[in-house]
Amino acid sequence: MKKRLLSGLLVGTLLFGLVTGCGQNNAGNGTSVETATETQSAGDSFTYDYEQDLNIVDDNYRNYYEIFVYSFYDSDGDGIGDLNGVTEKLDYVQEMGFNGIWLMPIMPSTTYHKYDVIDYCDIDSQYGTMADFEKLVEECHNRGIRVVIDMVMNHSSSSNQWFLEACSYLRGLEEGQEPNLEECPYVGYYNFSQERVDNTYYTVSGTTWYYEGSFWSEMPDLNLENEAVRGEFEQIADFWIAKGVDGFRMDAAMHYEEGDVESNTEILNWLYSYCLEQNPDFYMVSEVWANKSTIADYYASETPSMFNFATSSAEGILVKTARGTGGAEKLVNTMVEYQELYGAQNPNYIDAPFLTNHDQVRVANNLSNDENDLKMAAGLLMMMNGSPFVYYGEEIGMCSSGKKDENKRLPMFWSATDETGITNKPSGADSGIESSFPAWDEQRTDAASLLNYYKRAIRLRNENPEIARGTISVVESLCEDDQAAITKTYEGSTIGIVYNTSDEEMTITLTGTELADMEIRGYLTLNGEEITLKDGTLTMPGQSICILK
Repeated sequence: MKKRLLSGLLVGTLLFGLVTGCGQNNAGNGTSVETATETQSAGDSFTYDYEQDLNIVDDNYRNYYEIFVYSFYDSDGDGIGDLNGVTEKLDYVQEMGFNGIWLMPIMPSTTYHKYDVIDYCDIDSQYGTMADFEKLVEECHNRGIRVVIDMVMNHSSSSNQWFLEACSYLRGLEEGQEPNLEECPYVGYYNFSQERVDNTYYTVSGTTWYYEGSFWSEMPDLNLENEAVRGEFEQIADFWIAKGVDGFRMDAAMHYEEGDVESNTEILNWLYSYCLEQNPDFYMVSEVWANKSTIADYYASETPSMFNFATSSAEGILVKTARGTGGAEKLVNTMVEYQELYGAQNPNYIDAPFLTNHDQVRVANNLSNDENDLKMAAGLLMMMNGSPFVYYGEEIGMCSSGKKDENKRLPMFWSATDETGITNKPSGADSGIESSFPAWDEQRTDAASLLNYYKRAIRLRNENPEIARGTISVVESLCEDDQAAITKTYEGSTIGIVYNTSDEEMTITLTGTELADMEIRGYLTLNGEEITLKDGTLTMPGQSICILK
């Protein structure tokens, strides 16, 4: 077990200043700035001497917040989250420092998760109307927040009209008669066969035909090699881009053609290239749930981002480092490995690191609800290159239970005393799953909370564009086990980042290194403890990160 500071030692310690407003309306602008603030909380005054002006570059490097609309915020009291609820909470999203949101599927569906799409050009009525979506996009853009929506292209719903038409046509064929795509083009939209190829094939009722459904019988796989299907998705892309959508999250990208990297990368390249023609700033991030070598292969698609699953979950490099089973030295060397491996396939790649998502056990469970380790994991994530993604509720330490997906998508814990906006749990979720941490409304007033640690960490990204965009070099002489240092250089500007991932205070001599002439620019400590730099020696408390320039 790692040693922990007693809570009593926190009394009187220097705490981080809360940031009361982010001023991040940078839509159409190059950068946005804000002056430092000083805040009082709970009767104790405290300052943070290193707050810098914001320097937010308006490009596709973003801080993304993943939202499951169903469980996020209910604006109309029906127990289900909705788009207007997301709009109501945009001030919170902006205040935290996020400048991008990823909405899990919002299109009409038969399921609570909505990964089986009935109509690709509409909004599920549980979530509201198209007018509600248009309002959400407008309000996001007014705040400099870009909107990415889930594009479920591997399969449709079995209730999709394309599939219904195809099955109806097959039922009308005479025995031994082959389908004619001129009579029913929709037969070519799916993978039909008169043989059951494997156990992912299901019977078309009333026929001798089978169809592929690799995830579920009610999610028939689409044939993305079919030009008519591609034409449909080009029109779908046109529709959403016209609505102001800034990007797509490509669901199940490695399953388009099962196990065929070459075909799948060509499919991604086709759709991304088409979207770029409509919007030169269009963004795409794809789900390739695989190891880093396979992810690198998918960067040959020349699309900007792949979720970096190697950073996520209980065995990901970020959680292992935060837990103390993987040192800072290994982390920074792995960061350079990503830079070289992914960059070799696509020099313009934008990494997409994350701790967990809607399909995974929450990070609070992975780190045994240890607040210090959760803060460390958040700090490590926010020092990564690329566009970090934070799953709603991670910032307040929400937990999950077991393997059931519904238990990973529980209502956002806004308050323990005020039920306004809190949704019902998804049908099938277990009862009695409670967070080990206070609700949002309580954490927001506690300067030492996990929530405010996230806020401070995201602000550091927004102050220092080098963090997301910089070319990484390891300061080898300062790397050993739980201690590490790197530089990041972007457009002629270089910063240093020094890590202490141990539980103990470290003194690190910068003299004679690339960091020797730098000064402290900002830092993250667990409960506001001070990092100092005197006579070339940096003193860092346990589980802390320091930025130098």
